[in-house]
Amino acid sequence: MKHKKGNNINGWLIIDKPQGMGSTQAVNQTRHIFNAKKNGHAGTLDPFATGVLPIAFGEATKLIDFITGGDKEYEFTIRFGTETDTADCTGTVIKSGGRIPSADDIIKILPQFIGNITQTPPAYSAIKINGERAYDLARQGKEISIPERQVSIFDLQFLSLKNDCADFRVKCSKGTYVRSLGRDIARALDSFGHLQSLRRTKCGIFTLDDTILLENLKNMVYVERTLLPLETSLRDIAVMAVSEVEASKLKQGQALSPKGKEEFSSLPIAAAVFNGVLIAIVRIEEGRISPIRVFNL
Repeated sequence: MKHKKGNNINGWLIIDKPQGMGSTQAVNQTRHIFNAKKNGHAGTLDPFATGVLPIAFGEATKLIDFITGGDKEYEFTIRFGTETDTADCTGTVIKSGGRIPSADDIIKILPQFIGNITQTPPAYSAIKINGERAYDLARQGKEISIPERQVSIFDLQFLSLKNDCADFRVKCSKGTYVRSLGRDIARALDSFGHLQSLRRTKCGIFTLDDTILLENLKNMVYVERTLLPLETSLRDIAVMAVSEVEASKLKQGQALSPKGKEEFSSLPIAAAVFNGVLIAIVRIEEGRISPIRVFNL
């Protein structure tokens, strides 16, 4: 078997993704900077968007699902008066007109967008339609029908209004399309609108405080010092100490007896650790503790 070139590097790099760069492009650039064998991103950001993009290296890639499944927070700006086919400022205008709402108008309609809501993702999205990405079909000019989906909006705040642009902050669940949210807010105000800007301020447990600019990274000598340990992404998960024998069993994919670990019985998952080293993420079920992710550290 031909081995991939690069170094075995493990950990998290949290970048403040610049505008105009795709998430995959950011992954490729950081892989080159670190000369890493393996990395991947958690939570795609559109090229026009900026902000928190967690990139996992090596064994941290096994934890990507724990980050992408977490809540997200964004700040965004809606420009009223035009709706685009992408629902953002990079698209082609497809509808124009409608009124420019007042601050009071905006505040009145926001409650209908808080809680469990239904939204239709934009045609230019990564949703798969019969095995093909929606944005690929849209670029080919094909008519596509994207099914509605239910998402959760935990908090939505109106921040300011200046001329035809309004600023917002939102905390939402996985799968929420903020571009759709902006489009739908404008429609609810008898107007048209698209996102002028979008900035992710939180992805899972990672925030802007954890980030580094890609340009700064390129000029660093000891880039490895910017990596956060795997355990950083598990701040909210209980730690279960295991013995050397138990660690060996988990690494072989074997389940453990819950005897002596009754304090974890009410938890769905835990991080199994031996001598301060992460061994596995385990699922705690009645009668057994089973590994669902095993790490080679």
